[in-house]
Amino acid sequence: MKTPNCFELPSHFSRREFLHVGLVGGLGLTLADFLKIKAHGAQKFYETKEGPAKSVIHIYLPGGMAHQESWDPKPYAPLEYRGPFRSIPTKIPGVHFSENFKECAKIADKITVCRSMTHGEAAHERGTHNMFTGYKPSPAIKFPSFGSVVSHELGSRKNIPPYVCIPKVPNEFAGSGYLSSSYGPFGVGSDPASDNFKVRDLTLPKEVSQDRFARRRSLLDTVDDHFRSIERSDALGAMDKFYNEAYSLISSQEAREAFDMSKESEKTVERYGKNQAGQRMLLARRLVESGVRFVSLTYGSWDMHQNIESGFNKHGPELDKAFASLISDLDERGMLDSTLVMLSSEFGRTPKINKNSGRDHYPRVFSVALAGGGITRGQVYGSSDAFATAPEDNPLSVEDLATTVYDRIGIVADKELMAPGDRPMEIVDGGKVIKELCV
Repeated sequence: MKTPNCFELPSHFSRREFLHVGLVGGLGLTLADFLKIKAHGAQKFYETKEGPAKSVIHIYLPGGMAHQESWDPKPYAPLEYRGPFRSIPTKIPGVHFSENFKECAKIADKITVCRSMTHGEAAHERGTHNMFTGYKPSPAIKFPSFGSVVSHELGSRKNIPPYVCIPKVPNEFAGSGYLSSSYGPFGVGSDPASDNFKVRDLTLPKEVSQDRFARRRSLLDTVDDHFRSIERSDALGAMDKFYNEAYSLISSQEAREAFDMSKESEKTVERYGKNQAGQRMLLARRLVESGVRFVSLTYGSWDMHQNIESGFNKHGPELDKAFASLISDLDERGMLDSTLVMLSSEFGRTPKINKNSGRDHYPRVFSVALAGGGITRGQVYGSSDAFATAPEDNPLSVEDLATTVYDRIGIVADKELMAPGDRPMEIVDGGKVIKELCV
């Protein structure tokens, strides 16, 4: 006859979790405490701390922006490597940017350029996955984006969505992954640079009055109460959260004002530029000023296999002016130290100009710009070699970049969240905080 156990581990607990139970006893936590932590999805017992960054703006340049024509020119390389543009001095002594970034050169003392970014994914989708999640793609699991993790860990402020995408959710990797869809992004829906810019879901349809809106909510509450009295279900609670957040958004004066671009002066609009880059970055500043925790925006098309000179002549000036204006504006408003700005792309471009006067995909080395939110000002981190073929020193991995960004906003990157099947997954697997990047 089998002797009954005094305590039987639930079937969904792993052996690793059983060891955690033994560990937490030594830390002064009871089994009940552990079970509560387990129910909330955390396997490592980290509290979210206060970080220097209160918000993040992620500016993403889809297609793969060439580092040689932007942050990391090679003025002494042969012409076929150097490319069609000159380099210019910046506010950082001895550091040059491409002539495409004249305005950024003037505010280089406010930012950090990482010239040694590196990974191994040369396909657009896989590189994009890396730069939105901090993970290499996997067929077995769908990872959450930076914005969704921030939403999950820190929540919303002032009835405003914690995670917003401008002008829309840019790709499948910008979503909530294995986390609940309630942590997914709010897509603005239209471009703030358009004449008829209007944010979806912030206003009631013309045929629905405020009284009718209130009656609908009251009716929904009555139905919910009825079903809740019949069946106590977590699913009902989740739906409550979804609907309450939706109603709060529609009825929130703060949300409407955050998205109201008409509040900006003509001088400010001109400063950023009356174009997609300028107005998207201006809206991003308004959103973080209003309490949004994570803003993701895209600009341009940087997949320049042909005629890279005309491609940069088209997109470079708008990006240069808008990014420099955003950094300066945040600084003047006293917001830069609490707003982390990251400008990235899925990879860089090949060292040598191809036969079509363009550059092809190249993930082995490229550049990322960071500013504010606890990031050191006025430096270049890492370098590429003379022909921009590989990192020469301080290679920066995707995992290290992600871990550092999370650290600045107060999230411990090796905290474990629960993926489907009660599978614990670290927010970032294997990264470290790069101390040289941090104030």
